[in-house]
Amino acid sequence: MRLLFIRFSSIGDIVFTTPAIRAAKMQLPGVEIHFLTKGSMKSVTEANPYIDKFHYLDKDVSSTISELKTIGFDYVIDLHKNFRTYKIKKALGVPALTYQKLSWQKMLLTKLHWNFMPLRHISDRCVDTLAALGVVNDGKGLDYFGPSTVQLSPAALPAFHKDGYIALVIGASFASKKLPIDQLKDLCKQLKYPVVLVGGKEDALEGEQVASGDPIKIFNACGKFSLHESALLVQQSKTVISHDTGFLYIACAYHKKTVAIWGATSPALQVEPYYPVTDRSAQSDLMKASNIGNGEMYYNAIVPNLPCQPCSNYGTKQCPQGHFACMRQQNMGLIAAKANGYYEEAN
Repeated sequence: MRLLFIRFSSIGDIVFTTPAIRAAKMQLPGVEIHFLTKGSMKSVTEANPYIDKFHYLDKDVSSTISELKTIGFDYVIDLHKNFRTYKIKKALGVPALTYQKLSWQKMLLTKLHWNFMPLRHISDRCVDTLAALGVVNDGKGLDYFGPSTVQLSPAALPAFHKDGYIALVIGASFASKKLPIDQLKDLCKQLKYPVVLVGGKEDALEGEQVASGDPIKIFNACGKFSLHESALLVQQSKTVISHDTGFLYIACAYHKKTVAIWGATSPALQVEPYYPVTDRSAQSDLMKASNIGNGEMYYNAIVPNLPCQPCSNYGTKQCPQGHFACMRQQNMGLIAAKANGYYEEAN
């Protein structure tokens, strides 16, 4: 059997698909897994051992379809569900399994704040897509794999951070998902341990502003490392604080305890931190799924009782209401206390 999985973007959403890919590979004898994504997302999956063949949407959809038609698939597993995936499925003419995107439920939640979202995490829904093939969730959580050739050099971090640090992911795809710089500075002051700021090149300037408050304690790694190297910074940390962004879910894949900071988006969208579970009956219960073993694995930092939150599926350039209460009213002391506690548990 040959399966074509499709998920074009983004980092976090692709990481969310990994339980489905792993379960299909391990539970369907002799299956051949192909994965189609954007060329810009190549790094996210390139080392995944459960994927046999990669395809990239580098050109137009028609060129990609022509390439795919030469292969011969038994099923298309559509984990993105948009016009381009519809066009690909129709052109290939083979049976397709498509995950529940819940677009109407998300619109009602973000625009009218009527919550009809099922208590079913997006990763669970990705696995549910394969039910017709007899594939079930193995409960092992998310995956992230980096090439074995990518390592952090001994000189990658300052000496002050060698014995342990808190990884603070300061970036996000939209401003309404990010703490303002003054609050990030305040948070760092209340963290008792060394801090490594994680982010891309687009976060480098803000990282310098945050690190300027205590350049010994705070190391700005934003823009200085590749995606895989930054993932290693997350993996080697004691714990992780992150906005709703890809590195939050990479941290989950590495089983790091996390503090997730929510602004324009919300756990109610069924995208909160996701970890392995041992009790299969707990897989659909997000409160139970927040634990692995006997210890709390994550904390959702979210301002309670805001009538305007969440306001977006993905975030916005600025607060639609102008007050940005979802971030401005965050409790930095509580976030720091959680992260300090997770750090101490890791020692």
